[in-house]
Amino acid sequence: MSLPKNYYSLRLELTRIEPLIWRRLLVPTTITLPKLHRAIQGAMGWTNSHLHQFHIDAEQYGEPDPYGGMTLIDEKGVKLSSVLAGNIREFVYEYDFGDDWLHRVVVENVQDANPAWKGSLCVAGQRACPPEDVGGIPGYGEFVNAIADPKHEQHIDMLRWVGGAFDPEGFDINFANLRIRRLKG
Repeated sequence: MSLPKNYYSLRLELTRIEPLIWRRLLVPTTITLPKLHRAIQGAMGWTNSHLHQFHIDAEQYGEPDPYGGMTLIDEKGVKLSSVLAGNIREFVYEYDFGDDWLHRVVVENVQDANPAWKGSLCVAGQRACPPEDVGGIPGYGEFVNAIADPKHEQHIDMLRWVGGAFDPEGFDINFANLRIRRLKG
């Protein structure tokens, strides 16, 4: 007996940054947008410390702004499969409106479930995600330059700020999946 095709394979790419930082996620087709947000947070290495929104087919979904500053469709209870109806195969996930991290999300395919899978899973990726509050793309560039150059005037301060070490080329798939499991709820 074959299981139904009920997992999306999503490729997430952090836009406007070189070299490319990306992840591949397998998520249930029934996943809600808040749970997808948490899966992306875990896979990318973000800490869920800032606001986010999804830009899907000319609509913006996210948590309602209690102050009325942004008009978003409330993402609560919205399933990814319902907003991808009509053959939509690409959308944008935006995180941290100050640093403005834009993620291009491509639906690569819909595939069969595996009995060993439960929930979302990161199956591939490359390069470390920029640290929270680094200052967006320009700040990340300055940060990487500072930690790479022991003679840079901010070298020690940046290493302290990031916790002692940071490898821009590093990506640990097991740690990404551990974060995804921890951010469920």
